[in-house]
Amino acid sequence: MIGTGIGIGIVGLGGMGHLHARHLRELGTDIVAGADLVPDQRRRFADEFGADTYETHEGLVADEAVDAVVVCTPNRFHEPIATDALEADRHVLVEKPLAHNLESAERIADVASRSDATAMVGFHNRHAASMAMFEEQHARGRFGELTHVEANYVRRRGVPGPGSWFTDPDLAGGGALLDIGVHALDLALYALDFPELTEVSGVTRTTFGTREEYADPEGFGDNWESEAETYEVDDSVSAFIRTAAGQTISLEAAWATNREESMDFRIRGTEAGAQFDVGDTDVEILEAGTAGCDHYADVSLTGDASMTGYKKQDREFIEAIASSASPTTNTIDEALTVQRVIDAIYRSSETGRAVNLESTELTEETPERRKRIN
Repeated sequence: MIGTGIGIGIVGLGGMGHLHARHLRELGTDIVAGADLVPDQRRRFADEFGADTYETHEGLVADEAVDAVVVCTPNRFHEPIATDALEADRHVLVEKPLAHNLESAERIADVASRSDATAMVGFHNRHAASMAMFEEQHARGRFGELTHVEANYVRRRGVPGPGSWFTDPDLAGGGALLDIGVHALDLALYALDFPELTEVSGVTRTTFGTREEYADPEGFGDNWESEAETYEVDDSVSAFIRTAAGQTISLEAAWATNREESMDFRIRGTEAGAQFDVGDTDVEILEAGTAGCDHYADVSLTGDASMTGYKKQDREFIEAIASSASPTTNTIDEALTVQRVIDAIYRSSETGRAVNLESTELTEETPERRKRIN
């Protein structure tokens, strides 16, 4: 068991915290501590894992039994937890996104660069069977040069209910883009091996979350009351990204919009293309040939359903700790690039102009924007 002797502390004991704890326990680690402001969450976690619990992260980080900390809190709290843990030489896995805004993400990256501890960010869809099969085929040259990625993460109606932290700009930093669009964006950049970026253009919209009458057939946002809480985050985004090599990314993400739901991910290459759903187990490869006669060739690859992205990601984290090696995936630098693109999308939407990443310092902000996002 690769995790033997590694003590894990989980901060944020909701569903995601429990999911990580179960996977890490399967890898042989010891779930020794948990932290959450809610007493019921602490009791439930202690009952399941036999762990000590704390109201805040400071006590957990100071616990000598804790070797690594997994951060599963609202986005705004990622920075104080991650930096405190890294400064105490605790390894850190922080759920996506890296932070609620770019400045906070940069501060985490700065502390991580000076720490000897392992630091990774939770983009689990990279490790799904679909992406693993695509990567292997790409390594064999099957797709030729990659030219464009169409990345979709669209819900027809799926706005988290007002009053949750997801719709609070102070806690989340943004809406659909930071919640689900970030998954598709990271996967697109990962597929292209994080190329040099030159320009980002985007439009964010707040269309459905402020409506008094909001159709929610599946009850995604429980007990909807449009006037109960302030709703100041985006519920959809469209963006276009250019790279120095001429590759492009188109991004569509939405909590709610009048189109069919989709997690469709399409990658175009000069020799073949690939398409699959984000986080799925299957891949379809699209080719064309002339053997016998001109024809299309569509090949379906079916992956191992037991290979979930979350399990593989948590294994990568523990393997990096056990080997004392720098992580080769889900790095802080990659997550910081994702955060910079998100920031550029929001700035492009605010100004109505594309953001030139070659000539504009991404951290340069107007006083008004700094006030709004901090």
